[in-house]
Amino acid sequence: MFVPRTTREKVLAKLRKKVESRTPVLISSAASGLVARMLEEAGADCVNTFHGARLRANGMGTMAMLWPIVNANEQVFRNTQEDVLPAMKGDAFVCMCINANDPLRDMWGFLEQIKSLGVISVSNIGPSVSYIDRDSEIFKVLRKCGITIENEVEMLRIAKQELNMVTIGVAFTEEDSLQMIEEAKPDLFCYHAGTTKGGRKGYDSGETIEGTAERTKIVHDKCKKIMPELICIAHGAAMETPEDAQYMLDHASCEGIWTGSSTERLPIEKAVFEAGKKFAALRYTK
Repeated sequence: MFVPRTTREKVLAKLRKKVESRTPVLISSAASGLVARMLEEAGADCVNTFHGARLRANGMGTMAMLWPIVNANEQVFRNTQEDVLPAMKGDAFVCMCINANDPLRDMWGFLEQIKSLGVISVSNIGPSVSYIDRDSEIFKVLRKCGITIENEVEMLRIAKQELNMVTIGVAFTEEDSLQMIEEAKPDLFCYHAGTTKGGRKGYDSGETIEGTAERTKIVHDKCKKIMPELICIAHGAAMETPEDAQYMLDHASCEGIWTGSSTERLPIEKAVFEAGKKFAALRYTK
């Protein structure tokens, strides 16, 4: 098996061409080779792998990744190397979402390992401190322990500036978003509006798609004032269906969308359940 290789220059040239032609960029999550290949064939520009995607594929909610179930970086590295990369044809690039706050790994060496696999892009979402409410006791304790957003920012900076990788920054708050753009200057940025609703494990905060788009636009507009060339990607919360995504494209000041549950967990839940019910309903005719 030979995993296709690409370069930062080729990836960014393709993305810039799409942006200039007003064709939305599509980033989609995958925990299995089958899903990765289907997404690539469907037209995804980037297939991203991360700790939460595998847990989601096993029937858990994405946010289960915040609990210390397994070693996040070890899991996403093996999942990417063994399951996703061998299934890819090279039409889409792979972004590995990693935990920059791993105290057992040197991020320089880990990024070099990732790049050696043929993965040209990284993100900071696996998991991210930005998930945690700033006014919570756990956030204060984590920060005291050295688990910080600054480590994620530095990882993105090193990946882009020192290792010539494509970086995709992700943040859940306006404060973290602006800090990330100012200090790491990622190639792409996603304001994560929250866990996607829908299905068996989605979380519905009650927010409408209009509300999700409004919050996202505010952050994206402020980020672009700092970095006008930034490619902004919308994701999460009430963006569940293609119709929701269309609304985000039209109202959230973004150049593309990021799908996780929407093109992985939700379609699988529906398709497998419906097929299983039909087979289970079969009866002898003689």
